[in-house]
Amino acid sequence: MLFRRLKLNVNQIHLKSNQMKLFTLLLFLLFTISSFSQQKFHPVANPASVVTSGNARFTILTSGLMRMEWDSTAKFEDHASFVAIDRDLPKIGFTKKEDDKTIHITTSKLELTYTKTPGRFTADNLKISFVDPNNKTVWKPGTPNKGNLLGTSRTLDGYNGNARTNGDTLKLEEGIISKDGWYVIDDSKNFLFDNSDWPWVMPRGKENRQDLYFFGYGHDYKTALYDFTQLSGKIPIPPKYAFGYWWSRYWSYTDKELRELEANMERNDLPLDVLVIDMDWHITDGLSNKSRARDEFGQSIGWTGYTWNKNLFPDPTKFLQWTKDKKLSITMNIHPASGIAPWEDAYPAFAKAMGFDTTGRKNVPFEIADKKFATNYFNIVLGPLEKQGVDFWWLDWQQWPYSKKVPNLSNTWWLNYTFFTNMEKQGTQRPMLYHRWGGLGNHRYQIGFSGDTYISWKSLAYQPYFTATASNVGYGYWSHDIGGHQGENGIKMNPELTTRWTQFGVFSPILRHHSTKNPAIYKEAWLYPFEYQNAMHDAINLRYTLFPYIYTNARKAYDTGLSILRPMYYEYPNEPEAYQAKDQYFFGDDMIVAPVISPAAENENQASTKVWLPKGIWYEWYTGTLLEGGKVYERSFLINEIPVYVRAGAIVPMYPKIKNLKEKVEELDLTVFPGGNAETKVYEDNGFDNGYIKGEYAFTRVKSTRKGNYLTLDIGPRTGHYSGAPESRSYHVKLYGSYVPSKVMVDGKEFTYAPSDKATSGNWTYTADNLTVHIYIPKKLSSKAVALNVTFPQDATNNDLINGKIGMFNRYGIASRYLKVEFGFTDSAPLPAVITKTEQTSTRIEYNPKNIINELKQFDAGLKQVPTVVNNMSLKQNVKDQFLKYLK
Repeated sequence: MLFRRLKLNVNQIHLKSNQMKLFTLLLFLLFTISSFSQQKFHPVANPASVVTSGNARFTILTSGLMRMEWDSTAKFEDHASFVAIDRDLPKIGFTKKEDDKTIHITTSKLELTYTKTPGRFTADNLKISFVDPNNKTVWKPGTPNKGNLLGTSRTLDGYNGNARTNGDTLKLEEGIISKDGWYVIDDSKNFLFDNSDWPWVMPRGKENRQDLYFFGYGHDYKTALYDFTQLSGKIPIPPKYAFGYWWSRYWSYTDKELRELEANMERNDLPLDVLVIDMDWHITDGLSNKSRARDEFGQSIGWTGYTWNKNLFPDPTKFLQWTKDKKLSITMNIHPASGIAPWEDAYPAFAKAMGFDTTGRKNVPFEIADKKFATNYFNIVLGPLEKQGVDFWWLDWQQWPYSKKVPNLSNTWWLNYTFFTNMEKQGTQRPMLYHRWGGLGNHRYQIGFSGDTYISWKSLAYQPYFTATASNVGYGYWSHDIGGHQGENGIKMNPELTTRWTQFGVFSPILRHHSTKNPAIYKEAWLYPFEYQNAMHDAINLRYTLFPYIYTNARKAYDTGLSILRPMYYEYPNEPEAYQAKDQYFFGDDMIVAPVISPAAENENQASTKVWLPKGIWYEWYTGTLLEGGKVYERSFLINEIPVYVRAGAIVPMYPKIKNLKEKVEELDLTVFPGGNAETKVYEDNGFDNGYIKGEYAFTRVKSTRKGNYLTLDIGPRTGHYSGAPESRSYHVKLYGSYVPSKVMVDGKEFTYAPSDKATSGNWTYTADNLTVHIYIPKKLSSKAVALNVTFPQDATNNDLINGKIGMFNRYGIASRYLKVEFGFTDSAPLPAVITKTEQTSTRIEYNPKNIINELKQFDAGLKQVPTVVNNMSLKQNVKDQFLKYLK
């Protein structure tokens, strides 16, 4: 078992009979176990999955993934590479037929044919075809991958959309997913990891080698991504707080200013989880960088630093204690390229540890590929700051691309690895990094910082596509500068753009406002006009209520390789529209988001967006409209509406209103959308350590069935356990876009109706603005199941009557208040009765829910009369037009 777990191929090790040497070997292997176990590297394949012939070796990793090696020395490579860290996958069924000339290897999906020759793999001696008779594709070495759907890029620094000001267009790297149905990773020249306790970079040997990984999947893109993460490592789940609201601004904040900022967040009812402190937190050499002066390493003066600026933060320890008291997580910006300067607090100890001559008071040069430097850097320079309370680092590396110590080693890639794994080694909290994409394999080290984009509609319009496409390499946690980073001289903030960008951020992996040091740029919601302020406030708070849904899908990303934000073609690979719909994406399993990425037309109060809805029924969340799929729609949205489409019948787990994701929440909200039946599993863990990797997590299964005028919701017992799991919890079930029920039963007990302002546990109520039934189930042991049965009146099955009413209530309310203001300038009389009466429909339903059907009918009748009534009023034509536009 010991040798099996180590993936030791005994045919490749020549043991001598000397017992001491065998004992020494076993000690070495045990040491290797601990290091690989810590880093989860299992690079040696199951011998039963390996076929060797002379200088060629084939490893059948999955039914659709094969490794193909040719080695002039026939030694082959069993170290982990930057891409391939786990080749010890379960043996799958395959057949091998071999004679003197050829080898045929066949799985359930692929057939490999190799003609034995002394030379390298070529189109003449190697091919792979698909077992599926409908797939005639044949791959040979050198076959171009023409249908590649791309991956991602290191950064969006300096881009306006996908173009720089000089006209250069961003070129995305290739991804694993291709319309061709296959992809090959050429790992022949990639770096390796050694077998040390902290696996370190090791260049490949100079032997003549080929090391190829063939992914064959047809249009089964999901399986391709799963296979990729089986080989290359899982997408780790970030800490819970990462899914909250991040506040970031390049600004020389003081301790006092940050406290005032947090107070303003509370005052304006905005939640907050992550406080990002940009680079002014540390001291510099005191020189100004206005002249763009450079230091001895060619870097901008003042960027690198590790010692608190006491003018801004008089007592850093007390400041960081305050952030902990407020449940805020802290990340601080570092630009490490200039090494450790003599004015740093850590300089004497660091220089001594490095054996560096301090006579000339020079900076200790930075070289993260030097293991001695890296170890001392984390222990002596960053370690004390982390003990003070810094949770993770914003690594803002913008310097030379490659290591000076190891030729062609990407500094970005290696910085990501060392920072993440150093945090992992400490074992005290779940590791997280905030940096740029370094290349294939970097999906193991989230989170991505996409860089300094321009403030423009073009930039917003590009980010949905850019973010979704990154999932083709497993890089599912891009964090953008929401609202944009920089603008042209004399920039004026555009409230509509900032609001729409914020709404996209809510339905993104990470929600982080950020901008450059320009007083004309601001993102604080309370500084914007009322309607935009309210829209941003509601969007950011929605992000927090969606946490259980987002976190459940983060677990799915870990288990399957499917990122939270993903392209449409994963689900619908055979639909041409899925490839054309680049401005929309799946957000988790049950939501399609088509963010507003262009402004409303001049003199219009709504912005339009196009969305392709796949076959089936989809619920437009913000308007309450059921839409039939298989079509492209052009829809219009007010500033407080977001184009989100939910699968009919979906169950979306949510939180109640909270201020911070470190709060202990013992209520689970289950929102059931209309239009069908559904089942889901809600995922939980403690959110802050790596226990989830060791099996410390839980799921709760929920199933909803709608038949005629009956709805049942079955909440299963929680299965699994983790530290801090609530022993009991309450449930708030929300039946969204629903009629008023006639009976509500929970575990055989009838719940009573109560007005919305008086409803408590054991009651149900109804809110008319969003046509939602609320059922408040008192605390129960999490290990116990809950059965909910709801009966609706026989006449409460007319979807046409209720369809779209949520949006109409919102729009009509805004429109009538607008009309009242404009009418007040010309006439002191009240608005015509039909306008006011129609606008009060939701209020009357709230007071007397049982009259909902009659009220909805009267609302429709009133809407038909309103245009004529308005056109007969003594108003300017532009006012009449604007009013009617609200109702379109």
